Amino acid sequence: MSDLVVLLGDRRYAVVRPWGVLPAHIEYGVVSHVAVDSHDNVYVFQRGEPPVVVFDPTGGYLRSWGNGLIADPHGIFITPDDLVLLIDRDGHQVMGFDISGNVRFTLGDREHPQLQAPFNHPADVAVAPNGDIYVADGYANSAVHRFSGDGGLKQTWGKQGDGPGEFTTPHAVWVDSEGRVLVADRENNRIQVFTVDGDYLNSWGDHYHPMDIYVDADGLIYVTDQIPRLSVLASDGRLIGRCRPVLYGAHGVWGDSRGNLYLAEASPMNRISRLEPLD
Repeated sequence: MSDLVVLLGDRRYAVVRPWGVLPAHIEYGVVSHVAVDSHDNVYVFQRGEPPVVVFDPTGGYLRSWGNGLIADPHGIFITPDDLVLLIDRDGHQVMGFDISGNVRFTLGDREHPQLQAPFNHPADVAVAPNGDIYVADGYANSAVHRFSGDGGLKQTWGKQGDGPGEFTTPHAVWVDSEGRVLVADRENNRIQVFTVDGDYLNSWGDHYHPMDIYVDADGLIYVTDQIPRLSVLASDGRLIGRCRPVLYGAHGVWGDSRGNLYLAEASPMNRISRLEPLD
């Protein structure tokens, strides 16, 4: 049993940290993000070698890959059919892999960052149910880009600012089952909500420098921020619950089919924490 128990809405969780047993030959650098595949295997994306470390659902080490391919690991997304998309922030690319680490495609030109075009130090990536790819291009640009599943650029929206549809560090992106694009507009302390075509719908405040977004199978929305805290929201943005399960803020969050939540704690902790449902 964990010594720490937290509450999200009406559900209690035991906090297990650190989670996952690294083999002797691997040491974490900066743990940037985490995602889970269709078999509930957990992928840790970290700024070290190897950049991708994979664990089974019990925390046992399975494999690792990606050496020499990624300059600056940042965001990760895994599709239901286990396509692994990685953001190489300083490489200005989105890279697609199979679960064994074989490259399937790349988006962006590593040596040619673009002003308000793909990409200029991107932050995060998500795939919509129809296969479209959305990228939060958030560190030197202030834009969201939409690609078709075959990699063709369909649309770009956003600019620097704090008005509707404007961004200051769009740091995370997710497309929910209702066909809405959720963007963590970090320095504007809000989640912005758009249609899949980029039309502005709403903003949800009261998130201090939101870092990441994850939506579970029931439509509950999880947001990490720099308080540090983890919030769970209803589909309309209404706050259901909050807790403080990490010490310095979670740079990434993802869940598995069993209801466990995984938090990627970056510097100075550099570890994965798991929230295990108790009720």
